[in-house]
Amino acid sequence: MQPLQNAGYDRAITVFSPDGRLFQVEYAREAVKRGTTSIGVKCPDGIVLAVDKRTTSTLVESSSIEKLFKIDEHIGAATSGLVADARALVERARVEAQINKITYSEPIRVDSLAKKLCDMLQLYTQNGGVRPFGSALIIGGVYNDKCKLFETDPSGALIEYKATAIGSGRSAAMDIFEEQYKDDLSIDEAIALAVTAINDATEHDTTSDNVEIAVIKKDDGKYVKLSKDEVTSYIDDVLGKKESEEEDVGSEESEE
Repeated sequence: MQPLQNAGYDRAITVFSPDGRLFQVEYAREAVKRGTTSIGVKCPDGIVLAVDKRTTSTLVESSSIEKLFKIDEHIGAATSGLVADARALVERARVEAQINKITYSEPIRVDSLAKKLCDMLQLYTQNGGVRPFGSALIIGGVYNDKCKLFETDPSGALIEYKATAIGSGRSAAMDIFEEQYKDDLSIDEAIALAVTAINDATEHDTTSDNVEIAVIKKDDGKYVKLSKDEVTSYIDDVLGKKESEEEDVGSEESEE
């Protein structure tokens, strides 16, 4: 009987396997992959954050599930993975934003906040007696008329994106972005793209009860969460266009 491939090497976060892997960090990434889908889209006019709030029971109040968070007036975050871990990270991000405002009398830069948060994430991969955070964040915001969108990783790695997704539907959403994303999208087009990605990345029906959307527009730089009626209108538009396209394809095939 051969020994397990990771035998003993996943028992402590500070122990590397012979091939240079930290299994506890990989397990944390797996927790993120099992979470619901969260999406971020950057466009010249601002940032769009959208989340899937999949509920496990009809008895759950969907409004009690938090996946979108306001970090500061000009910064928001979408999370996936362990909800409690995400709340702790968001709280730390809010504290960092306020410390910067008190110290320098100006809002924190989006990239500075993301780096500070990832510095903390990295510390939790390097010290014994702790575990990595089982959550990832998409951090988006506007600073000095520049729109920024970052994705964090449980390892502390940081990547800037034009459009990205985390959670169980990441691969399907990224396929949509690679096909349909354009650098000159308007805010409305970016929201429609985010809704399309969530619709393709999730198995259940896309409705305003299980989808939340927030925008940070470049002109005012303020984080605003869309109302249920606004979300419904965007979902209806996207699904209506999809149905009409499918009908057109079906009629073309029948003619042939």
